[in-house]
Amino acid sequence: MRVLDSINSPADVKKLTLEQLEELADDLRGQIITTVNQNGGHLSAPLGVVELAIALHRVYDIGADQLVWDVGHQCYAHKLLTGRRENFETLRLKDGISGYPKISESPFDCFGTGHSSTSISAATGMAAARDRLGLKHHVIAMIGDGAMTGGMAFEALGHAGHLGLDMLVILNDNKMSISPNVGALAHYFNRLITARPYKRAKQDVGTFVKTLIGGRATRTIQDFEKSIKGFITKGGLFQELGFNYFGPVDGHDLPLLIELLERIKDVKGPVFLHCTTEKGKGLRQAEQDPTKYHGVKPLCIKPDAGEGDAVPAKIEAHPPTKKTFTDAFSEAILAAAREDTRVAAITAAMPTGTGLSKFEKEFPDRFFDVGICEQHAVTFAAGLAIAGLKPVAALYSTFLQRGYDQLVHDVCIQKLPVVFAIDRAGLVGEDSPTQNGTFDLSFLRAIPNLRVGAPRDGVDTEHMVRWALRQNEPIAVRYARSEAPTIGPAEARDITRGELLRQGTDAVILTVGPSAGVALDAAERLQAQGISVAVADARWVKPLDAALLDCLRDRPILTVEENTLDGGFGSAVMEHFEKTGQMEGLRLRRLGIPDVFSEQATREEQLETHHLDANGLCAAVRELLDRC
Repeated sequence: MRVLDSINSPADVKKLTLEQLEELADDLRGQIITTVNQNGGHLSAPLGVVELAIALHRVYDIGADQLVWDVGHQCYAHKLLTGRRENFETLRLKDGISGYPKISESPFDCFGTGHSSTSISAATGMAAARDRLGLKHHVIAMIGDGAMTGGMAFEALGHAGHLGLDMLVILNDNKMSISPNVGALAHYFNRLITARPYKRAKQDVGTFVKTLIGGRATRTIQDFEKSIKGFITKGGLFQELGFNYFGPVDGHDLPLLIELLERIKDVKGPVFLHCTTEKGKGLRQAEQDPTKYHGVKPLCIKPDAGEGDAVPAKIEAHPPTKKTFTDAFSEAILAAAREDTRVAAITAAMPTGTGLSKFEKEFPDRFFDVGICEQHAVTFAAGLAIAGLKPVAALYSTFLQRGYDQLVHDVCIQKLPVVFAIDRAGLVGEDSPTQNGTFDLSFLRAIPNLRVGAPRDGVDTEHMVRWALRQNEPIAVRYARSEAPTIGPAEARDITRGELLRQGTDAVILTVGPSAGVALDAAERLQAQGISVAVADARWVKPLDAALLDCLRDRPILTVEENTLDGGFGSAVMEHFEKTGQMEGLRLRRLGIPDVFSEQATREEQLETHHLDANGLCAAVRELLDRC
C-alpha cells in the first residue's frame, strides 16, 4: 500500500514519520506522472515542488492558514494532499479536477490562479484583511522564479514590506545557479538566525540597546545587520523591500524545509524564503529538458522496462500530425525576417508556445523574450516600432488582456506599426477558464486605429502576417489553438477582404476564423436535408468587408465566432447594418460564447457545449429559418 493512499486530508500528513514523508514524495510524483500521462497537462513544474507542498502541509494548518499558488499549475501535489486523491484521475477533464487552484473546487484552494505574478498581491490583501479583522492565521504565497519577472510581483513585495505584514513568500527557484560555498554558508546562517535562542537574544539586546542609546543608533545597527545578511545570502534586494530573507535552501531537502518552516512561523513581519528546486525532478528526461516537458499531451509517457519502478523513466512527446495555426505563423515570420532585416519578434516567456523558437535560433539578435511581462512586451514593441523596426508581439490571447492599457495608449493612439500575433484565441481546451481567449475580438475592436483579422486556416495566417508587416499601422491577427487545415483554394486569395466560400439561396453562415471549416461541414449536411446554405468568411472583424455583408443581406444570416457574443463579431455585423440603415427586415442570429467563463473540457467538447460544432450550426440554421 502506498503512503499516499492513507492521505485523505492535510491532517494525515502530520501523522507521518520522516521516512514515510520521503515515501510520500515518491508516491506523489508517481501519481502525478501517471495522471498526466493519461490526461495530459503540466509535468515539469508540479514535479519540482513536491517536497515544498509536503513541508507546508506538515508545518502549517492549510485551510485555516491560507496558501496562494502563483500561476497554479504547480499545485498538483497540493491537490493530492487535500482530499482530492480519489478524484485526481479526472484532472483537466470535463467536470473533473481543475489543473489550477479553484476556490469552488475545494476550501483548501483559497485563491484561484491561472496567470502568473499574482500570488504576492493576493496574499498581501489576505494578510491585511486578517489583521483588520483581528484574526491570527498564517498567509503564504508560493511563487516561481519565472513569475518573479513580472512587475506585479515586485509591486506587491514593496507594498507588503511597507505594511510590515506577517506573511511568508516562498520563491521556488528552479533556474538560478547558486555557488556551493555561498549555499553552504547561507544554509548555516539561516539555521543560526532562525533558532529560538538567537531570536530571543536579538530581541533582548535590541530592547536594551534602544533604551541605552536611542532609536537612531538602533536603526544604524539594524541597517548594518541587513547589509551583512544581504551580503552573505544574496538577499539584499528583498531586505531593502522590508522582508526578512532566508536562503537559498535546498527545496528538496524535506528535513531542512520542515525545520526551517517551523522556525520561520515565529518570525514577525514579512518573510522571504528562497528555495532552489529542480524542475521535472523524478523524471530523467524532464530534468534534462524541463521546458520540453512543461506541458505534455496524453499518452506520451512510456514506463521503463525496469520492474518495480515507481516512476516511468522514458517519455516521448508526440508532435501534432498536421500543421497548426502556430506553425503557420512561425513560417510566416521566418520568411518575412529573411526578406527584411527590420522584422523583430517579441514573446513574454513563451518562445515555444508561440512558435518563435525557430526564429530565436535563426535571428537571435532580433528575438526578445521579455519574461512574464506582457505590459512591458507591448510598450517595448512600441519603442522598437517608433525607432524604425517592424516588431511582431506574439502573445496568447488571455495574456494580452494584461497589456490592454499599453495597447491602447502606447501603440494605437500613436498609430505605431506593431503586429500582434494573438495565439490561443477562442476556446483552448482543458487548461482552465482563465486560459480561454474568448474576449479579444470584443476588447480589440473597441480600440481606434487598430485592424483586427482572424485567418480561417494556415494559408490565411501566413498571408495575413506577411501583409500586416507591410503596413504602417497597428494590426492584430488572432488565431486558434488547433490544427489549420486548408479551407478552400490556396491560390489567388485577396487577404484584405472577406470571401464567399459556398453559394446558397436559403441562408448564409457568416464566420470568422476556423469556424469556416465547421460551417462548410454544416452546409453539406443541410444540403442533404434540402436546405441550401451559403458560407462566407469575413476574415476581418475591423474593418468589416462592407461589400460582402451587403450582398448577403437578402438572406437570413447566422454569424459564428469563438468569442463572447457581447461586443464580438456578430455585434459588429449588426452595428454595420444599423449604421448603414439596413436594419429593417434584417434576419440575423448570432452564435458564439454566451456571457460565461467556459469551463475546462476538450476543445471539441467546448465547441459542442456552445453549439459551435457542425450539429450546433445545423440546428441554429434550422431555427433561424423557422423564425423567418
